[in-house]
Amino acid sequence: MLHAMTNRIGIAGISGRMGRLLAEEAATAAILTGGTSRSGAVPGDAELFPDLNALAAESDVVIDFTHASTVATHAAVLAGAKTPWVLGSTGYSAQDAAAIEAAAQIIPIIAAPNFCTGVNLLLILAEKLGATLPADRYDAEILEMHHRQKVDAPSGTALALGHAVAAGRGVKLDDVIVSGRHGHTGPRRDGEIGFATLRGGQIIGSHTLSFTAGDEQISLAHHALDRRVFATGAVRAALWLQTQPPGLYTMRDFLAL
Repeated sequence: MLHAMTNRIGIAGISGRMGRLLAEEAATAAILTGGTSRSGAVPGDAELFPDLNALAAESDVVIDFTHASTVATHAAVLAGAKTPWVLGSTGYSAQDAAAIEAAAQIIPIIAAPNFCTGVNLLLILAEKLGATLPADRYDAEILEMHHRQKVDAPSGTALALGHAVAAGRGVKLDDVIVSGRHGHTGPRRDGEIGFATLRGGQIIGSHTLSFTAGDEQISLAHHALDRRVFATGAVRAALWLQTQPPGLYTMRDFLAL
């Protein structure tokens, strides 16, 4: 049986850059239970829990932006505790995705590469444009830039854009993706979805999707100006998730888009 809803939010990795923002937003919108931290440090007077098991036992929902390497372990722990899970980590493997799906048979999970409302609206437009603009005339390219500390590429949001375009075209992204062109690549093939990745400075997140034909170009762009936008969206999603039955949800479900 899932926890009775009292809006107690726990933060996995509470001492990280995103963890601190999540803690601030959670304390404003609900009850901040506390969090886990590899460094042993927590912001303000938040409570430090020894591990995720202990945090899950005292939380009605856990928000987790830690790292892809923790996904499978966290899936097992949170399913065992029957604690809803907001997952913002990206770059995880197919095996990790299977662990998430297995846990979603027991608990509600919302997993998203980006919890910003604007980005999720962009994903809907990307799918619509993919469906409308013929792949043999309009070349789809995705450019993303993030801060120099980001470890996965292309970003989860960039890949989500690619999946949206591919879905609109009725194909699988894995069959048409071209990432990191280098050397003598030959001419571009019809239907490819190209990715370019930039890293530098402290850019929070910048994504541009372009469809280019011989006679016109259509571009959609989103630029995150403050990392807090992701924390605000994740906390809102956490409050919503507590009212849902077990299952794997996306931001599209949360926003009813």
